[in-house]
Amino acid sequence: MTDIIIIGAGLAGSEAAYQIAQRGHKVMLYEMRPNLLTPAHKTGLLAEIVCSNSLGSENKDGRISAAGILKEELALMNSLILSCAITSRVPAGGALAVDRGKFAGLVTHRITSHPNITLIREECSQIPDTLAIIASGPLTSDSLAGKLKDIAGERIYFYDAVAPVIMRESIDMEKAFISGRYGRGNDYINCPMNREEYSRFYDELVHAERNLPHDFEKGQYFEGCMPVEALAERGYDTLRFGPMKPRGLVDPKTGREPYAAVQLRQDNSEGTLYNLVGFQTGLKWPEQKRVFSMIPGLEHAEFVRLGVMHRNTSVNAPAVLDEWLRLKGRENVFLAGQITGVEGYMESTAMGLAVGINASMILEGKSLPSWPRDSALGSLMNYLKTAEPSHFQPMNMNLGLFPECKIRGKKERAEFHRNRALEAIKEFSERSSE
Repeated sequence: MTDIIIIGAGLAGSEAAYQIAQRGHKVMLYEMRPNLLTPAHKTGLLAEIVCSNSLGSENKDGRISAAGILKEELALMNSLILSCAITSRVPAGGALAVDRGKFAGLVTHRITSHPNITLIREECSQIPDTLAIIASGPLTSDSLAGKLKDIAGERIYFYDAVAPVIMRESIDMEKAFISGRYGRGNDYINCPMNREEYSRFYDELVHAERNLPHDFEKGQYFEGCMPVEALAERGYDTLRFGPMKPRGLVDPKTGREPYAAVQLRQDNSEGTLYNLVGFQTGLKWPEQKRVFSMIPGLEHAEFVRLGVMHRNTSVNAPAVLDEWLRLKGRENVFLAGQITGVEGYMESTAMGLAVGINASMILEGKSLPSWPRDSALGSLMNYLKTAEPSHFQPMNMNLGLFPECKIRGKKERAEFHRNRALEAIKEFSERSSE
């Protein structure tokens, strides 16, 4: 007998399924891949990540961030996704980055081997009448998205882009150098540019031919995943203060910071693949090879994956979801993950975990919980509830989502939020497991 149906086995759907199954309930989990692939996914593995292999910053070496606080909360709540990410991590300085294949393989094994989870490899194009979670992600199939639109009415479309990946051995290390910013670690390969090289690259980038969707809507980008060519259009120096900023990088050949720099981050545990950090792109594939090969050190780069741009789908959360992420008017249907209007891998995971616990409470005949406002999880959910519907935008976890405090210093304020958040989530976790 099935207690709940979950549609979509990405980060949020897998996390929700695991949380519910761990509490002894029977889950039927639908995943349309590999029978029906999306524009970005390439495999049938669960929780396949595509845009970047980075899951955001961690709290370490005295540095505290909102993303790091969220990860600490997920660890306290026994997150499946976080556990698999830590096991499959690759070097990335202060960030948590993973070997994509190993990570997705781990999640797939944990889900398919769980006695309380039944995985159905087919598209679910109808919204169930029984208790259900829709975690179909930003690339929800057209048929299911149509059914969701019939209920929710309002939807947001925005465009997301994927960065290219190249072979490590094809990088010319006579021109590139290994270093983290300000000498912190050796987790990045840096391709330095002088002013003349940057000017030529910039000019070719902004004039390169793009492969835009046929229904492209100008300006519908999420700021955190802006295509590099669109970012460049904002001005000559925009990239130099963004993904190509040279600050803290000293070229050992000159002893100085370069005029601009492209950073590459390890993409698999073997260190054979590297992705271009911040170089999400919607350029046509031949143009990507031509323009990105202008980067010093990448003249003969071997691209194993080229960038793509695709349309993401999310609902207008404050207009159509309640505080527990249920569809207003359909209280048996939860939404989880990016489709709720959060942005980021761990934010999607967090919403999957939260909805998994909320649904479990219903299955156990308990009252739905009040998520602590002081926590990162609670603050993110509060944003989805209280944002202005007419100006709603997908949101990453950030310190501005926490309740206001009067502490002035940025470091001290972050420490205060972290301590208060972890205390709140510990108390919540103990109460919800009773």
